[in-house]
Amino acid sequence: MTELPQPPNQPPTPSGYGHLPGPPQQGYGFPPQGENPYAQQPGHLPQPPTVQQWQAGPGGPGPGSGQGPGGVPKKKRTVLIAASVAAVLVLGGVGYVAFSGDDKDPKPVAQEPADAKPSGSPSVDKGDGNGDGGGPQADLNSGRKQGEDKVLWLKTTKIDGPGMGVDAAAQWVIGDTVVKSLWKNLTGYSVTDGKEKWTLPFPAQICSVASQTTAEGRTVVMYRDGEGENTSCTQLRVVDLKTGKEVWSKEVPKEGLFDIFTSPTLSMIGDTVTVSRGGTASAFKISNGDKLFANPLGDGCNPDSYEAGNGKMIALATCSDEDSTAEVHGIDPVTGAKGWAYRLPAKFKVTSIYSVNPTVIDIGNEQTKQRSIVVLGPDGKQTATLAGEGSFAVGCGDTGLFRSLATCPSAVVDANTLYLPTAAGTGKDNEIVAFDLATGKEKWRVPAGDKRTLIPLKAVNGQLIAYRKAQEEQGGEVLSIPAAGGTPTALLRHPSGPAAPIERTFTLPKLDYVDGRFFISSTHLRAQGQDEKLLMVFGK
Repeated sequence: MTELPQPPNQPPTPSGYGHLPGPPQQGYGFPPQGENPYAQQPGHLPQPPTVQQWQAGPGGPGPGSGQGPGGVPKKKRTVLIAASVAAVLVLGGVGYVAFSGDDKDPKPVAQEPADAKPSGSPSVDKGDGNGDGGGPQADLNSGRKQGEDKVLWLKTTKIDGPGMGVDAAAQWVIGDTVVKSLWKNLTGYSVTDGKEKWTLPFPAQICSVASQTTAEGRTVVMYRDGEGENTSCTQLRVVDLKTGKEVWSKEVPKEGLFDIFTSPTLSMIGDTVTVSRGGTASAFKISNGDKLFANPLGDGCNPDSYEAGNGKMIALATCSDEDSTAEVHGIDPVTGAKGWAYRLPAKFKVTSIYSVNPTVIDIGNEQTKQRSIVVLGPDGKQTATLAGEGSFAVGCGDTGLFRSLATCPSAVVDANTLYLPTAAGTGKDNEIVAFDLATGKEKWRVPAGDKRTLIPLKAVNGQLIAYRKAQEEQGGEVLSIPAAGGTPTALLRHPSGPAAPIERTFTLPKLDYVDGRFFISSTHLRAQGQDEKLLMVFGK
């Protein structure tokens, strides 16, 4: 492995940058010559037939096509993540970090028997996404096999919208309510039967949402300052998701002449929400809208993108040297003060955030195609560099000029383990791989089996919760995998029959498992006056 030079004017430090990667050979995930993997990609780009469509962003994770286990020659090619992680290849907003590995024999996951009695028809929404449905459809639970659970309800919608369609990016589950964003509205539904509880209209298109909520069930949403093309995403609103009521709204003030509100991202922690956009960022109190801080101006290393998670906040900063050196800062979410700084090697940028606390980041050099996944300790010092085999579907990546980054939806982290899905090649099953964050080494792998796809959802109570994607004639499953590895247990087995092809074909889905129910919803609709799937819920 090649040791990279230290950044300019910086003495070597014990935390250093370790032995970061030299350029890997072509053929392991590089884009074609001339293609810039860091360039911004158009939203909702149609994907080639071999790519599974999943959301990248504040939604569900996304395995897709690529060189997965079994997609490389039989001769084993072990490539350390630390030594040669290939550049992010963005296809329709979904990124893939490619490694190499061997074919793995598919192994079926364990399945827990459950009640096999069929249930009644779900409600179906035939209007604008805000109603209770226009009548029953075919029984989605007909044809259930022994041990399969139920579709609790399904919402569809019919919208005549703009030619590029409409976004439905957000999904929150708060107590007995699931809230879905759709174009210019938020709507709350009962988790048990899908009946509408409330609808909150917005003056214009919703353009950004926070994935987090406060302890009181509040979240933050941004919407455009008018209709039409020449508008900006500047309007900030706090919403009580339990009642559907607005708490307050305000326009986010500009922080300078070149403060352009392009694709802002929102992140929440405690009573703080940050608004990161195109090189500028500011923070406000969620309780009353008062401004807390903005990224400092002038010389030095100025934060331009904030992200929070698990009780901590970090910022990505760009330094005012000739190399525009990048840093990661630990941030006080109330004052914006810097607690620690980790300086990347020259020409390296943060391309993905896997976790804020513990801090796990993917860094890369666009010119040399060098990459590394590093773990930072509570003081910002590098403690480990990950190593493993495979082609990993990270579901996110640097978006180029407007590079505000959110935590990757396909990465799940608990106290000492990172879980990543490998990419599922055509006709192949994928795996979930667990990495020890203390050593950077691989701990275990669990295969999806039977040409299926496994997606990590979250880690709770010493278990990894994962979703096994539906097939045309086989429903999906929610699985529990011990943090130490081992045989998965089925928490839910979704029904076969007419429900499976509906579940399988959700567009860029947002996924969640809460209180024994699985929620899957579309995050973008074509909005061409045709009935489309919006939200589907499964349970016992």
